[in-house]
Amino acid sequence: MMELSETYACVPSTERGRGILISGDSKSDTILYTNGRSVVMLDLNNPLKVSIYGEHAYPATVARYSPNGEWIASGDVSGTVRIWGAYNDHVLKKEFKVLAGRIDDLQWSADGLRIVASGDGKGKSLVRAFMWDSGSNVGEFDGHSRRVLSCAIKPTRPFRIVTCGEDFLVNFYEGPPFKFKLSSREHSNFVNCVRFAPDGSKFITVSSDKKGIIYDGKTCEKLGELSPEDGHKGSIYAVSWSPDGKQVITVSADKSAKVWDMSENGSGTLNTTLNCPGSSGGVDDMLVGCLWQNDHIVTVSLGGTISIFSASDLDKSPFQFSGHMKNVSSLAVLKGNTDYILSGSYDGLICKWMLGRGFSGKLQRTQNTQIKCFAAHEEEIVTSGYDNMISRISYKDDQCTNEEAIDIGNQPKDLSLAPLSPDLLLVTFESGVVFLRDGKVVSTINLGFTVTALAVTPDGTEAIVGGQDGKLHLYSVSGDSLTEEAVLEKHRGAISVIRYSPDLSMFASADLNREAVVWDRVSREMKLKNMLYHSARINCLAWSPNSSMVATGSLDTCVIVYEVDKPASSRMTIKGAHLGGVYGLGFADDSHVVSSGEDACIRVWSLTPQ
Repeated sequence: MMELSETYACVPSTERGRGILISGDSKSDTILYTNGRSVVMLDLNNPLKVSIYGEHAYPATVARYSPNGEWIASGDVSGTVRIWGAYNDHVLKKEFKVLAGRIDDLQWSADGLRIVASGDGKGKSLVRAFMWDSGSNVGEFDGHSRRVLSCAIKPTRPFRIVTCGEDFLVNFYEGPPFKFKLSSREHSNFVNCVRFAPDGSKFITVSSDKKGIIYDGKTCEKLGELSPEDGHKGSIYAVSWSPDGKQVITVSADKSAKVWDMSENGSGTLNTTLNCPGSSGGVDDMLVGCLWQNDHIVTVSLGGTISIFSASDLDKSPFQFSGHMKNVSSLAVLKGNTDYILSGSYDGLICKWMLGRGFSGKLQRTQNTQIKCFAAHEEEIVTSGYDNMISRISYKDDQCTNEEAIDIGNQPKDLSLAPLSPDLLLVTFESGVVFLRDGKVVSTINLGFTVTALAVTPDGTEAIVGGQDGKLHLYSVSGDSLTEEAVLEKHRGAISVIRYSPDLSMFASADLNREAVVWDRVSREMKLKNMLYHSARINCLAWSPNSSMVATGSLDTCVIVYEVDKPASSRMTIKGAHLGGVYGLGFADDSHVVSSGEDACIRVWSLTPQ
């Protein structure tokens, strides 16, 4: 049996120049955000308590809890809204095609019967309000000419809907059925977010013109503004009211979050500016999302860092964590004082994770190049991207102390470190192997076949090279040359990954035709065959520390663990381990498997023998 023990969640998808609208459920202290096709439900009191919904066919953009906390409505870039259960199996209640384009915001009415959604209509309607159970329209929404970035429903009767967007307008609708009442032109740039106060007496809009304007909730009459003297120096992307309606939080491209006191007459005066520690001053520190929920104030930066402040003690340092935003294509489990995980996503980000604790920091690299291949050992990390460069990074005490880029003259296909021969690094390219010693290319060998995968023994005396033709070529390494010892044939597809067992008595190989094989290293005979239980190509493979188990991860979203001494049919399978496919695998110990995938999450699974 395999059970999920921990999930290290992806961070919200962000976009330069746009805010993100996160939301939450005050009863359970959970927040909702989206990344790719995933909707993430994260517990603010325990960020390792994560649930992920992945049923959208297109990238999700926004999600909201219903007022009773039982249902979640989420929208995506195709204009579809799905309504599903917030607990257990997330059962789908309804699915409606609401807009012709992307949905940017949606809100429930306070009675939980109506939903309003806004976004890009591609020439058709930009806003739509409908009944949550039947999808029937409850009003006509004229008055906008460009994408509508945000919408809000007055939480008390009489119901009102306010919308705002890229045409600089704030539109006010009465109903239900809702119809256009009036339009406000107080802003001079994109209006990014609109929110009603919890008692419905006021609402506030924030804009890229650096202003926040407060209106009367019943009449849409302008009451006042956020004080411009202490105001933001950049676009304001999001706003959220405190539960008592006496304060708001705003976040901006000027990298600051500000808490404002709201007076009865509708003007806002600055209470405090929240500072996020550990910021580097780069564009990744721009704040693009915020939420005030119970005693938590949550801010999200462009780089994906989530900061959780305590509303009752704003001077207290926030709890911060981050993670990956893109496909986590590789990971390594390293042994130190405590075991930790290094994971690399293709956008160049390397994160460190501690088992049982989660996020432990991002590695600050001097060159943030993309990552295609990744190998790590104790104090060294080696990566390659989509150019001809290999990056060798010295890694000590969570810091990258020295990073050198080596041009090998060809695009790397795979790379392998020999930990017991630390100056040696082998890199494969389209038709051969490059030897590197002490950061210099010492020889380039053309092998005469198309190379796809590579593995080297820790002492650097033997290498296995996999080919496009499905053959495994075994070489002995002497000096800077290779001598072919044997060719093994079994695979019917291009070899995708090869790994030696930790005790070096075996090695395992896998191919694009969904088959894996375990070989005995001395006799070069197959030790475990018929490992044909994936339905798509195998991307990654890992051995348990005691060499008794081998795990494979595939594009079919599954992780399968085989015991070497048992037939392949007695496997353990995790279905749907990662939405979009599994790309990284490792064993934390003999009873815990770590996996990563296209959903940008990392998961730890505990094994219990059958």
